[in-house]
Amino acid sequence: MIQKFENIDSIKGELFLLGDKSISHRAVMFAAMADGISIIKNCSGSEDVHSTISCFEKLGCKFEIKDDQIKVWGKGFKGFTKPNSELYAGNSGTTARLISGILSAQNFESVITGDKSLSQRPMKRIVEPLKLMGADILANENGTLPITIKPSAIKPVNYKLQVASAQVKSAIILCAIHLEEESIFIEQTLTRNHTEKLLNLKTEIESDRTKIYVSKNDYPKPFEITVPSDISSAAFFIVLCLLTKNSKILIRNISLNETRTGVVNILRQMGGKIEIENEREEKGERVGDIRVYSSKLKNVSISKSVIPNIIDEIPILAVAGIFAEGNFKINNAKELRVKESDRIKSLCNNFKKVGLTVNEFEDGFELNGTVSNEETLFESYGDHRIAMAFGVLSMLMKKGGSVNDFECVGISNPQFVEQINNLCGY
Repeated sequence: MIQKFENIDSIKGELFLLGDKSISHRAVMFAAMADGISIIKNCSGSEDVHSTISCFEKLGCKFEIKDDQIKVWGKGFKGFTKPNSELYAGNSGTTARLISGILSAQNFESVITGDKSLSQRPMKRIVEPLKLMGADILANENGTLPITIKPSAIKPVNYKLQVASAQVKSAIILCAIHLEEESIFIEQTLTRNHTEKLLNLKTEIESDRTKIYVSKNDYPKPFEITVPSDISSAAFFIVLCLLTKNSKILIRNISLNETRTGVVNILRQMGGKIEIENEREEKGERVGDIRVYSSKLKNVSISKSVIPNIIDEIPILAVAGIFAEGNFKINNAKELRVKESDRIKSLCNNFKKVGLTVNEFEDGFELNGTVSNEETLFESYGDHRIAMAFGVLSMLMKKGGSVNDFECVGISNPQFVEQINNLCGY
């Protein structure tokens, strides 16, 4: 599907987004693991989270979805049943990687598969540490899906993470949580900590690393949660508002987790007028409202340390960067190569279409020049964040633009176009 976007004059209004995708995945998984009934409100309606729900239905869990609430009948400690078919994770790396940790501790064999895009993403990063824990887990010869997991005797470990990845960290935590003895995981670069917060894990933050302690004492119990809205989805609307004249928006109930607000911090450093209101804490997570105003931006240096916490927002930050004073440059972001698409190549190819000078590096890219205002057809490469980023760019071009295969936005925000139309007053 080709989605056309017209140039817009301004956007105004309030925006309510569905729940944060990262938190929603974990809420569904932990509810499925718990022994009893849990309630999840404002869960993400993304295709990725539906993939997680589908996998746990095959493992014997019951889900009742009504309005904005999901009721989950959890199976309890090692209570899952052997699935009668492969577990299909769709496009969701979070589903495939986190569920691998849980399944490594079960007493039955299982196989995890995914769509074409997910089947090209690296899984060796979880297979190796899980094997160190004694898991009988095997990816294919390329280190990708499908993954086969057989029953084994897992053991506690003291392990230093080799990849700055919240998904890898969460996978080994969810394996270790099945053991009486304590495991210690050492994180050298801070990544998203939703797993630690939702499970209320003991952590120790030292000068250059974080220690995480995990045992069966931390196994989830039934709970009720209202998932805060997704800051990664909000970033597209924040940038659109900043770059559109005479615009102001209020985005309600956004996750302000300290490992997720890097995009807001950078946009503020660039000169963006972004205010945080009604800040509070819910279930260990910081939540608040974000108010955004049209602003004149200038590019800033982006440090290596912040990259893991803005990795999903780099596509829309790049769009902000091409309208800001100076050149936009990103390095130390090689992880972009193994997302839903090779995002470095996807971004560079699309930016060249509008006449920008693009320098592509192995770990990033640099952009300079002025965007042409000719109507352009951008490629999404089947990647939801690429699709939305170039949807935003299209709306900032005088003659608008279009994005091919735009339906892939359903992976994270199927309501994107409707939300844009509401803010534009259509």
